Amino acid sequence: MTEVDLDLRTDIRWQLIERITASPSFQKSTRLRDLLRFMAERTIHGQPQDLTEHRIGSAVFGKPQDYSVVEDSSVRVHVRQLRLRLHEYFDGEGRDETCIVEIPKGAYTTLFRMVELRSAQPIAEKTPPPPAQPAVRSWSRLLPWVLAALLFLTSLVGWLHHPSVTKRAPWPLAALFDSDNRSLQIVVADVNYGMLRLVDEQPVTLERYLSPSYRSGDPISNAHPTAREARVLKYLSGSLLTSYADLVVVNSLTRLAGNSSDLLTIRSARELRPRDLEGGSFVFVGSPSSNPWVYYFQDKLNFQEREGVVGESPKFFQNLRPKPSEQNTYQGLAFTGNSGEDYSTISMLPLPNGRGSVLILQGLQQEGTEAAGLFLADAENRQKLQRALGISDAPSQPVYFEALIRTNAIAGSSNATSIVATRVIHP
Repeated sequence: MTEVDLDLRTDIRWQLIERITASPSFQKSTRLRDLLRFMAERTIHGQPQDLTEHRIGSAVFGKPQDYSVVEDSSVRVHVRQLRLRLHEYFDGEGRDETCIVEIPKGAYTTLFRMVELRSAQPIAEKTPPPPAQPAVRSWSRLLPWVLAALLFLTSLVGWLHHPSVTKRAPWPLAALFDSDNRSLQIVVADVNYGMLRLVDEQPVTLERYLSPSYRSGDPISNAHPTAREARVLKYLSGSLLTSYADLVVVNSLTRLAGNSSDLLTIRSARELRPRDLEGGSFVFVGSPSSNPWVYYFQDKLNFQEREGVVGESPKFFQNLRPKPSEQNTYQGLAFTGNSGEDYSTISMLPLPNGRGSVLILQGLQQEGTEAAGLFLADAENRQKLQRALGISDAPSQPVYFEALIRTNAIAGSSNATSIVATRVIHP
């Protein structure tokens, strides 16, 4: 940034920004420091016209003036990271700040909010020193402190000898943990697979995805790439990348798992093999267009992902057996990063051989997938889902189901979510 003017340096809001960007967590990322300073400076000076995704990309990240925010999501990714860093600062080093900085979801402005000190002790009023009291009165003043110390020691001993409270995973995640303490495998999407589909402009079946030719870097069926393009395609075929939405889902599931979080293992869709599905518990993150293993269970679902021309037609969920008041199709965003409605499904199914269960969280775009994970992380939403399915808080038997979820996305971030339709699955 350019030299800060005197008015800005004397503003308590800017002084807070300087303390934040000087903290250890921000020292590791020059881009996040520059991003926060730019957004705060424009907010304080009342220049919201500069706080658009395109303007931030050009001013902070040096993007060309004609770059496309649809194709380049770097600003959205860094703003999401910035929100997390701000939460970390105010939960740790900055917990005694009297002003908090927030970035509302779907916006690029900084919000300064005054709060009361969270750890400071109240300052006692000055009073004249009391007159000297007899020794007996002095002991009487100490007695409450002695009793308090004894109570603390008693409580501490009791706590040390009391068994730790077990935080169990809530439904529906609890149904995936069995008594044998086997790991729950979270299979995240293969972003490279989704990108190769766009290059090839062809749908890819699970069989083709598993074929040696596809994995050897020769996925394009009707193209003659240059040497440079061939190297890029080979990289896409051989590397393991996933999306920000998948990270949000993994984080939500880890928190929900409670004391069972050490049983979670994360795998890429590219690492899985058909024999792995002979038994166990799985969570598949992403739709068939980003995680081809969902094809394996597609015929068991009522709400199935469809698309026309790959990369050109918006994807949608086909409602195979519509109920009254339901639509035949539910179309999502044209591209990730847009604003509007997107859809996702949350489904619980048994493995084909009955030796395990799977939870599938799939969105038409990344916003939908992210919304599915955030939906399950909210206790009130889980209760709404149970009521919609007509099941108890702690079902004694596995309940297999699918739920269609609507989310309102704003500039790449999922916002409000709601249940559109549900189905109980009878295997």
